Amino acid sequence: MKGVVFPGSRQVEFVDFPDPTPGPGEVVLEIKASGMCGSDLHFYRAAEGAKSIGLILPEGHGPVIAGHEPCGVVVARGPGLEEGVAPEGARVMCHHYKGCGSCQDCRAGWQQLCPDGFVVYGATAHGAHAAYMKVPASTLVTLPETLSFSAGAAISCGTGTAFNALKRMNLTGRDTIAVFGQGPVGISAVMFASEMGARVIALDVSEERLELARSFGAHETVNPVQDEAIEAIRDLTDGRGATMALDCSGAPDARVQAVRSTRTWGTVCFVGEGGTVTLDVSKDIMRKQLTLIGSWTFSSYGQADCAEYIARRGIDLDRIFTHRFKLDEAKAAYEMFDKQTCGKGVFEF
Repeated sequence: MKGVVFPGSRQVEFVDFPDPTPGPGEVVLEIKASGMCGSDLHFYRAAEGAKSIGLILPEGHGPVIAGHEPCGVVVARGPGLEEGVAPEGARVMCHHYKGCGSCQDCRAGWQQLCPDGFVVYGATAHGAHAAYMKVPASTLVTLPETLSFSAGAAISCGTGTAFNALKRMNLTGRDTIAVFGQGPVGISAVMFASEMGARVIALDVSEERLELARSFGAHETVNPVQDEAIEAIRDLTDGRGATMALDCSGAPDARVQAVRSTRTWGTVCFVGEGGTVTLDVSKDIMRKQLTLIGSWTFSSYGQADCAEYIARRGIDLDRIFTHRFKLDEAKAAYEMFDKQTCGKGVFEF
């Protein structure tokens, strides 16, 4: 089978790999949809792919297939699986991490927090930008029948990340939330926050993405290139600031703006990966009684909860995809996605 590889420096290669065979406790998925996530751009842009940004690759590894938003159908089961676990034909998503499987965090579904280290599918182990993918059955999360495979791919990282962050923030319909960055995670956050009844202010430097945010329920939009973000948010909130802010961009300026545009007793959450931020701890946090949260993706149980919420509410998550591709279009797809002006892209098989 052909798999998409990021060798580094914005290059995409198609490499031949053998079709996977499941070992004990493993399954093979026939991939039906593999999403494009903002985190993929870190690997795509880095000089040596995942290795350049500090991820530990297996000793003697070859090229790693990209794609950490897998969704598909179980087509083969390895030995040792109990009857009824991951049956062939099951529609599933994949929680794209593997830890030791036995520590407290792994048992709670947070395998990416495993103190003994963990695998990230699509970065340090083969991911879903290929026809087939081998994973432990323990990573599988059921995809509700009413959701498309593409929706399942979005939930498998970007959309699930937004849902988990809003849950941790305890967002309610009484809140005004400023969402910084309108990539796939930010747009998902706008969609959920609007569905939950909150007033939503969306911020981005791309007018195309702000237009998309409005279509997903943003009540107001701000372009920080045109207007000073903190002042604009205060003007929209009678001078008080938002009750909550969520930074999905990872940009240092946006992180500072998120903190400083939030009112006293407010809550700020960072989900954008990488980088640093400099704050005045007393002025920006302590003397505002601010709650500052770091939220990294979600547990396998949180992934299931997100999918069930979307299914129960009848949310049309497929609207999030502005571009759909076949795998052989990966080079052009990532060149476009790298510009960060479009919505979410997905490879459909």
